[in-house]
Amino acid sequence: MNAMAATERRVEMVRQGAATIETVVEGPIVEGGGPAIVMLPSLGRDGYEDFDDVAARLARGGHRVLRPQPRGIGASVGPMEGVSLHDLAADIAAVIMALGDGRAVVLGHAFGHFVARMTAVDFPAHVRGVVLAAAAASSYRPEIAATPRRAADTSLPEAERLAALQLGFFVPGHDPTHWLTGWYPATQRMQIDSQEKQGVRREDWWHAGTAPFLELIPESDPFKPPAQWGEMRATFGDRVTTVIIHDASHALFPEQPAAVAAAILQWMRRLG
Repeated sequence: MNAMAATERRVEMVRQGAATIETVVEGPIVEGGGPAIVMLPSLGRDGYEDFDDVAARLARGGHRVLRPQPRGIGASVGPMEGVSLHDLAADIAAVIMALGDGRAVVLGHAFGHFVARMTAVDFPAHVRGVVLAAAAASSYRPEIAATPRRAADTSLPEAERLAALQLGFFVPGHDPTHWLTGWYPATQRMQIDSQEKQGVRREDWWHAGTAPFLELIPESDPFKPPAQWGEMRATFGDRVTTVIIHDASHALFPEQPAAVAAAILQWMRRLG
Protein backbone atom coordinates (compact mmCIF):
# COMPACT_ATOMS: atom_id res chain seq x y z
CA MET A 1 0.00 0.00 0.00
CA ASN A 2 1.28 3.50 -0.85
CA ALA A 3 1.81 5.42 2.40
CA MET A 4 1.31 8.75 0.66
CA ALA A 5 -2.08 7.73 -0.69
CA ALA A 6 -3.32 5.78 2.34
CA THR A 7 -4.65 8.61 4.50
CA GLU A 8 -7.63 9.03 6.74
CA ARG A 9 -8.96 11.56 9.22
CA ARG A 10 -9.97 10.59 12.71
CA VAL A 11 -10.25 12.12 16.18
CA GLU A 12 -8.28 10.91 19.19
CA MET A 13 -8.43 12.03 22.83
CA VAL A 14 -5.14 12.48 24.71
CA ARG A 15 -4.94 12.81 28.49
CA GLN A 16 -2.38 15.14 30.04
CA GLY A 17 -2.74 15.64 33.77
CA ALA A 18 -6.10 17.32 34.40
CA ALA A 19 -6.54 18.10 30.69
CA THR A 20 -7.94 16.03 27.84
CA ILE A 21 -6.95 17.21 24.37
CA GLU A 22 -9.07 16.45 21.32
CA THR A 23 -6.76 15.87 18.38
CA VAL A 24 -7.61 15.54 14.70
CA VAL A 25 -5.25 13.01 13.10
CA GLU A 26 -4.73 12.90 9.37
CA GLY A 27 -2.10 11.27 7.19
CA PRO A 28 -0.50 7.95 6.30
CA ILE A 29 -2.06 4.91 7.94
CA VAL A 30 0.91 2.67 7.14
CA GLU A 31 4.56 3.00 8.08
CA GLY A 32 6.94 4.81 5.80
CA GLY A 33 5.61 8.36 5.81
CA GLY A 34 7.54 11.46 6.75
CA PRO A 35 7.76 12.95 10.23
CA ALA A 36 4.60 14.03 12.00
CA ILE A 37 3.66 17.69 12.10
CA VAL A 38 1.59 19.28 14.85
CA MET A 39 -0.45 22.37 13.86
CA LEU A 40 -1.29 24.92 16.58
CA PRO A 41 -3.89 27.60 15.79
CA SER A 42 -3.83 31.33 16.37
CA LEU A 43 -5.15 33.21 19.39
CA GLY A 44 -8.63 32.09 20.41
CA ARG A 45 -9.22 30.07 17.25
CA ASP A 46 -9.55 26.35 16.61
CA GLY A 47 -7.52 24.10 14.34
CA TYR A 48 -10.44 22.89 12.23
CA GLU A 49 -11.49 24.98 9.23
CA ASP A 50 -8.51 27.36 9.32
CA PHE A 51 -6.08 24.48 8.77
CA ASP A 52 -8.20 22.05 6.73
CA ASP A 53 -6.74 22.80 3.30
CA VAL A 54 -3.09 22.89 4.36
CA ALA A 55 -3.47 19.83 6.62
CA ALA A 56 -4.87 17.81 3.73
CA ARG A 57 -1.98 18.87 1.49
CA LEU A 58 0.60 17.90 4.12
CA ALA A 59 -1.10 14.54 4.63
CA ARG A 60 -1.07 13.88 0.89
CA GLY A 61 2.64 14.71 1.03
CA GLY A 62 3.15 11.71 3.29
CA HIS A 63 3.07 13.27 6.77
CA ARG A 64 0.89 12.46 9.75
CA VAL A 65 -0.78 15.75 10.69
CA LEU A 66 -1.94 16.29 14.26
CA ARG A 67 -4.27 19.15 15.15
CA PRO A 68 -4.71 19.35 18.93
CA GLN A 69 -7.53 21.68 19.87
CA PRO A 70 -6.69 24.17 22.63
CA ARG A 71 -8.42 23.81 25.97
CA GLY A 72 -11.98 25.10 25.76
CA ILE A 73 -12.42 24.23 22.09
CA GLY A 74 -14.28 21.19 20.82
CA ALA A 75 -13.92 18.33 23.28
CA SER A 76 -10.65 19.66 24.73
CA VAL A 77 -11.10 20.32 28.42
CA GLY A 78 -8.92 21.20 31.38
CA PRO A 79 -8.22 24.01 33.82
CA MET A 80 -8.73 27.43 32.21
CA GLU A 81 -7.33 29.60 35.01
CA GLY A 82 -3.82 29.65 36.40
CA VAL A 83 -2.58 27.99 33.20
CA SER A 84 0.91 28.87 32.02
CA LEU A 85 2.60 28.53 28.66
CA HIS A 86 4.44 25.56 30.17
CA ASP A 87 1.09 23.81 30.76
CA LEU A 88 0.02 24.40 27.16
CA ALA A 89 3.37 23.04 25.97
CA ALA A 90 2.83 19.93 28.10
CA ASP A 91 -0.51 19.39 26.32
CA ILE A 92 1.31 19.39 22.98
CA ALA A 93 4.11 17.12 24.17
CA ALA A 94 1.52 14.59 25.35
CA VAL A 95 -0.06 14.61 21.89
CA ILE A 96 3.33 14.07 20.22
CA MET A 97 4.13 11.17 22.54
CA ALA A 98 0.73 9.55 22.06
CA LEU A 99 0.16 10.13 18.35
CA GLY A 100 3.35 11.40 16.71
CA ASP A 101 5.80 8.56 17.34
CA GLY A 102 7.42 10.62 20.07
CA ARG A 103 9.00 13.32 17.89
CA ALA A 104 7.40 15.85 15.55
CA VAL A 105 7.68 19.20 13.85
CA VAL A 106 5.56 21.75 15.70
CA LEU A 107 3.91 24.51 13.66
CA GLY A 108 2.52 27.53 15.47
CA HIS A 109 0.26 29.98 13.66
CA ALA A 110 0.39 33.47 15.20
CA PHE A 111 -0.18 32.91 18.96
CA GLY A 112 0.53 29.23 18.37
CA HIS A 113 4.20 30.06 17.84
CA PHE A 114 4.55 30.86 21.56
CA VAL A 115 3.33 27.36 22.43
CA ALA A 116 5.46 25.77 19.71
CA ARG A 117 8.62 27.44 20.98
CA MET A 118 7.81 26.65 24.60
CA THR A 119 7.29 23.00 23.65
CA ALA A 120 10.72 22.94 22.00
CA VAL A 121 12.29 24.40 25.16
CA ASP A 122 10.49 22.18 27.69
CA PHE A 123 10.47 18.96 25.62
CA PRO A 124 13.45 19.15 23.24
CA ALA A 125 13.60 15.39 22.68
CA HIS A 126 10.12 15.48 21.17
CA VAL A 127 10.55 18.43 18.74
CA ARG A 128 12.35 17.96 15.41
CA GLY A 129 11.79 21.53 14.30
CA VAL A 130 9.53 24.56 14.67
CA VAL A 131 7.50 26.30 11.97
CA LEU A 132 6.71 29.93 12.75
CA ALA A 133 3.69 30.78 10.62
CA ALA A 134 2.82 34.48 10.73
CA ALA A 135 4.69 34.81 14.02
CA ALA A 136 4.66 38.38 15.26
CA ALA A 137 7.81 40.47 15.49
CA SER A 138 9.13 41.44 18.91
CA SER A 139 7.13 44.69 18.70
CA TYR A 140 4.25 46.08 16.62
CA ARG A 141 1.67 48.85 16.76
CA PRO A 142 -0.91 48.83 19.60
CA GLU A 143 -3.84 49.14 17.19
CA ILE A 144 -2.64 45.97 15.46
CA ALA A 145 -2.25 44.15 18.77
CA ALA A 146 -5.90 44.90 19.57
CA THR A 147 -7.32 43.30 16.41
CA PRO A 148 -7.62 39.66 17.65
CA ARG A 149 -9.66 40.69 20.68
CA ARG A 150 -11.87 43.00 18.65
CA ALA A 151 -12.44 40.38 15.96
CA ALA A 152 -13.45 37.83 18.61
CA ASP A 153 -15.78 40.19 20.50
CA THR A 154 -19.29 39.21 19.39
CA SER A 155 -20.75 42.11 21.39
CA LEU A 156 -19.32 44.52 18.80
CA PRO A 157 -21.18 45.38 15.59
CA GLU A 158 -20.27 43.10 12.72
CA ALA A 159 -18.84 46.02 10.77
CA GLU A 160 -16.33 46.75 13.54
CA ARG A 161 -15.27 43.11 13.72
CA LEU A 162 -14.82 42.97 9.96
CA ALA A 163 -12.73 46.14 10.12
CA ALA A 164 -10.49 44.50 12.72
CA LEU A 165 -10.13 41.41 10.55
CA GLN A 166 -9.28 43.49 7.50
CA LEU A 167 -6.74 45.56 9.43
CA GLY A 168 -4.99 42.74 11.23
CA PHE A 169 -5.55 39.53 9.28
CA PHE A 170 -6.45 39.82 5.58
CA VAL A 171 -4.97 41.46 2.51
CA PRO A 172 -7.30 43.99 0.85
CA GLY A 173 -9.42 42.10 -1.65
CA HIS A 174 -9.47 38.92 0.45
CA ASP A 175 -12.88 38.36 2.02
CA PRO A 176 -12.62 38.10 5.84
CA THR A 177 -16.28 37.30 6.55
CA HIS A 178 -15.69 33.57 7.16
CA TRP A 179 -13.49 34.55 10.11
CA LEU A 180 -16.41 36.14 11.94
CA THR A 181 -16.94 32.63 13.31
CA GLY A 182 -14.45 30.21 14.81
CA TRP A 183 -13.51 32.38 17.81
CA TYR A 184 -13.45 31.13 21.41
CA PRO A 185 -13.15 34.10 23.80
CA ALA A 186 -12.66 31.99 26.95
CA THR A 187 -9.76 30.17 25.29
CA GLN A 188 -8.39 33.47 24.06
CA ARG A 189 -8.39 34.89 27.60
CA MET A 190 -6.72 31.75 28.96
CA GLN A 191 -4.02 31.91 26.27
CA ILE A 192 -3.30 35.59 26.91
CA ASP A 193 -3.08 34.95 30.65
CA SER A 194 -0.73 32.00 30.09
CA GLN A 195 2.01 34.57 29.52
CA GLU A 196 0.95 37.85 31.04
CA LYS A 197 -0.25 36.57 34.40
CA GLN A 198 1.80 33.41 34.92
CA GLY A 199 5.30 34.80 35.09
CA VAL A 200 6.47 33.42 31.75
CA ARG A 201 9.13 35.68 30.29
CA ARG A 202 9.91 36.18 26.63
CA GLU A 203 13.43 34.86 27.13
CA ASP A 204 11.97 31.61 28.47
CA TRP A 205 10.55 30.57 25.08
CA TRP A 206 11.95 32.86 22.37
CA HIS A 207 14.98 30.68 21.52
CA ALA A 208 12.99 27.41 21.13
CA GLY A 209 15.91 25.44 22.51
CA THR A 210 18.12 24.33 19.63
CA ALA A 211 15.39 23.32 17.16
CA PRO A 212 15.69 24.47 13.54
CA PHE A 213 13.15 27.07 12.41
CA LEU A 214 11.09 27.53 9.28
CA GLU A 215 9.76 31.07 9.29
CA LEU A 216 6.77 31.75 7.03
CA ILE A 217 6.32 35.52 6.72
CA PRO A 218 3.15 36.79 5.04
CA GLU A 219 4.15 39.61 2.73
CA SER A 220 1.48 41.99 4.11
CA ASP A 221 1.42 40.94 7.78
CA PRO A 222 1.10 44.05 9.98
CA PHE A 223 2.34 42.00 12.94
CA LYS A 224 5.71 41.71 11.16
CA PRO A 225 6.44 44.67 8.87
CA PRO A 226 9.28 44.38 6.32
CA ALA A 227 11.74 46.27 8.52
CA GLN A 228 11.62 43.34 10.95
CA TRP A 229 11.77 40.48 8.46
CA GLY A 230 15.44 39.82 9.27
CA GLU A 231 14.94 39.72 13.04
CA MET A 232 14.96 35.95 13.42
CA ARG A 233 17.93 35.32 11.16
CA ALA A 234 19.93 38.08 12.82
CA THR A 235 19.33 36.39 16.17
CA PHE A 236 19.53 32.69 15.29
CA GLY A 237 21.58 32.60 12.09
CA ASP A 238 21.57 29.37 10.08
CA ARG A 239 18.96 27.76 12.34
CA VAL A 240 16.40 29.83 10.41
CA THR A 241 14.97 29.25 6.94
CA THR A 242 12.76 32.16 5.88
CA VAL A 243 10.07 32.05 3.18
CA ILE A 244 7.99 35.08 2.23
CA ILE A 245 4.40 34.16 1.31
CA HIS A 246 3.08 36.67 -1.22
CA ASP A 247 -0.45 38.09 -1.27
CA ALA A 248 -1.11 37.11 2.34
CA SER A 249 -1.55 38.77 5.73
CA HIS A 250 -1.73 37.44 9.28
CA ALA A 251 -4.51 34.90 8.60
CA LEU A 252 -2.19 33.29 6.02
CA PHE A 253 -3.64 29.76 5.87
CA PRO A 254 -6.99 30.55 4.18
CA GLU A 255 -5.27 33.10 1.95
CA GLN A 256 -2.44 31.03 0.42
CA PRO A 257 -2.81 27.34 1.37
CA ALA A 258 -0.91 25.96 -1.63
CA ALA A 259 2.13 28.19 -1.09
CA VAL A 260 2.16 27.50 2.66
CA ALA A 261 1.98 23.72 2.20
CA ALA A 262 4.66 23.74 -0.50
CA ALA A 263 7.08 25.69 1.69
CA ILE A 264 6.53 23.36 4.66
CA LEU A 265 6.91 20.19 2.60
CA GLN A 266 10.13 21.42 0.98
CA TRP A 267 11.66 22.33 4.35
CA MET A 268 10.59 19.09 6.02
CA ARG A 269 12.30 17.07 3.29
CA ARG A 270 15.59 18.64 4.37
CA LEU A 271 15.22 17.86 8.08
CA GLY A 272 17.49 15.19 9.47
